[in-house]
Amino acid sequence: MRVRLFPAKAVLSFAAALMLATAPAAEAAPQPRGPDKGTLIIAGGGKLGPEIVGRFIALAGGPKARIVVIPTAGEDAAYGQDCACLKMFKDLGATNLTVLHTRDKPQADTAAFADPLTKATAVWFVGGRHWRLVDSYAGTRTEAEIKNVLARGGVVGGTSAGASIQASYLVRGARSGNEIMMAPGYEQGFGLMRGVAIDQHVTARHRESDLDAVVEKHPDVLGIGIDQSTAIEVRRDSFGVIGVGHVFIHDGKEQPNGGRYYLLKAGERFDLDSLSAKTAADGR
Repeated sequence: MRVRLFPAKAVLSFAAALMLATAPAAEAAPQPRGPDKGTLIIAGGGKLGPEIVGRFIALAGGPKARIVVIPTAGEDAAYGQDCACLKMFKDLGATNLTVLHTRDKPQADTAAFADPLTKATAVWFVGGRHWRLVDSYAGTRTEAEIKNVLARGGVVGGTSAGASIQASYLVRGARSGNEIMMAPGYEQGFGLMRGVAIDQHVTARHRESDLDAVVEKHPDVLGIGIDQSTAIEVRRDSFGVIGVGHVFIHDGKEQPNGGRYYLLKAGERFDLDSLSAKTAADGR
């Protein structure tokens, strides 16, 4: 019986292909906690100074940038294009402002309603109650188009409830009261930041330790508390602090003072990958 011999080159090619087929798949690079593209401005409520609002407008593209303002977290049934929520932007020269609001979730899922977002370079969420944003926009075309603003390199910002909604884990979402940190059915934010929970009005409302219970129950979640008149500017896996107050980091670790959080102030940065703080002197 004649034995058929295969060329050495063919044997080597087959062996290489077999090794590739049976090798374990390479692990995908972990997603950043911040957006893949674009920038977030996440503010802790109260009066926001020009260092925050002006920065948002600049990132949007300047005074003529197309900015969509969403006041739906507020208690009013309707908001027109004369909404008082536009004042802080107008005061700093913004001229191309559109108010987008509905309480009707099916309407929020239509192309016609979401159309202003397809042209926008920036979106701002006004404060109020978190659950109103969930009830109106979660899972709709509007939510998807907000994320598309970031995907185009734009900026999404918000304050108070409009800050918390940007996280993947939503705190204070209960319809019955915003003192409840974890509310079944209202624990999913819009996920513009992944693996985080965001609280606001921290010092003013004595909320310094409120995120501890959230992080203890969900150890994969990083807690970020933001003072009034303070914001974080988030790009991919880092953020910087702007404003006059502090940012509280809850990483589940006990600190030397016995607390379970530590503070950042204006000019300091935080690496969301290594979960470490960087001062301005670090050059980052």
